Amino acid sequence: MSNQLIKRLPDVRGDYELAIPMARHTWFGVGGSADVIYCPRDADDLVDFMAGCPADIPILPVGAGSNLLVRDGGIAGVVIRLSKHMTNISHAGQTVTADAGALDADVARYASKAGLAGLEFLIGIPGTIGGGLRMNAGAYGGEFKDITIRAHGVSRDGGRISATPAEMGMAYRHSDAPADWIFTHAEFTAMDGDRDAIRARMKDIVASRGDAQPRGVRTGGSTFANPPGGKAWQEIDAAGCRGLTVGGAQVSEKHCNFLINNGDASAYDIESLGETVRSRVAARGGPALRWEIKRVGHHSAGQDPITDATTQPTEADQ
Repeated sequence: MSNQLIKRLPDVRGDYELAIPMARHTWFGVGGSADVIYCPRDADDLVDFMAGCPADIPILPVGAGSNLLVRDGGIAGVVIRLSKHMTNISHAGQTVTADAGALDADVARYASKAGLAGLEFLIGIPGTIGGGLRMNAGAYGGEFKDITIRAHGVSRDGGRISATPAEMGMAYRHSDAPADWIFTHAEFTAMDGDRDAIRARMKDIVASRGDAQPRGVRTGGSTFANPPGGKAWQEIDAAGCRGLTVGGAQVSEKHCNFLINNGDASAYDIESLGETVRSRVAARGGPALRWEIKRVGHHSAGQDPITDATTQPTEADQ
C-alpha cells in the first residue's frame, strides 16, 4: 500500500517515510504503522503538498504524540509531522511567533530568555503549538485562547487560512476550527516581565507537574477533560478505578486521570481501559467523561470494535 500510495503523492521538498510504526511517535509507545509520513520543509512546502494531494487520500496531522492513541491497525493515508523541520520561534516586541511543530515547552523557554511573561504555563503542556491550537490546550491557569493573537495554516485544498481564537470558537479544551485545517504557525501576545520571576514561575510549574503526575512511564496527557464544575480524576477515583488494569494498561495510582502502558500494552488495551473507566463513572451516576486523548486509526484484524460508553466521536490530533 505504501509504495502504491507514494506514487500518487506530489513532489515535495520535505521528507516522505514509508510504513513507519506510530509507536515511535507517541508517548504511549503503541500503535500500528502509518502508510506514509510526510515532514514538510516549511509552510510553502505544505501548501504545495496539500494542493497536489488527491482528495481521496486521508491526511492526519500529528504533533508530539503526547495525547494521541494510535490504534493497533495503524493509519491509512498520510500522517503529517511538522515537528521535524517547522520548529522556528521568534519575537518582535511583545509578540512571539512560533511554528506549529515547535514544542510548547520550548516556546515557554524562549519567552523566558527574552524576558517576556504570560507564556509560562506552556512549560506544563507536553505537546506542540499546532496541537495546542487544535484543542485549545491549557494548564496551570492558562489556555491557548488567552494568548493567541492569530493562527495561520493550510486548508485541505492548499489554501492559506488565518483566524483569531474567537473565529475558531475556542472554548475549554475545544476549538471549532475545521478538521481539515493544518496549522503552520501562530502569533502570541506576551508582556515584558522580570526574568527571575518568569523562571521561578516555570520552575514551580515543572515541580508541581512532577509531583502530581506519573513520571518515568509510558503515558499520555490527561485522558479525560474535566467535566463542568468538577475534576475527572475525582470522578474516576470515586468509581474505584485507581490502579485498574486491562491487559498491559493501567490507571495510574499516582494520578488516576492518566493511563499507563506498563510495557506490554496494546492500543486496544489502553482504549478498552479508558472505556471501562467511563462506563464505571457513568454507572455510579457520574458525568459522561469526554476523551481528551485523541484516538485515531483502525483496529487490527480480529479485534472487536470498542463500544464507546457515551458515543463521543473520535477526533484527530495535531
